[in-house]
Amino acid sequence: MLKHRYTEEIAATMKKFYETLSEKDRRRYAAIEALKLGNGGQQYICEILGCDPDTVKKGTEELQEDIVADGRIRRPGGGKKKSLKQ
Repeated sequence: MLKHRYTEEIAATMKKFYETLSEKDRRRYAAIEALKLGNGGQQYICEILGCDPDTVKKGTEELQEDIVADGRIRRPGGGKKKSLKQ
């Protein structure tokens, strides 16, 4: 059982925010919220956000992959290109 539960107002705000995110960002957001809560957090977040536990699991896996992905935020070659001025 969770020690802390969100107020209805906070839960509603979280749900509204969640619905504005892309699919990938939804997974990651749900995972972060569940991880913050610890034991029982995944089930609670799924109830608040209306998502499947597999969504949280996949988001957690993606977060772990990003942490160990050689410190990069973007994939190699991503970001702005240097312009060549002559």
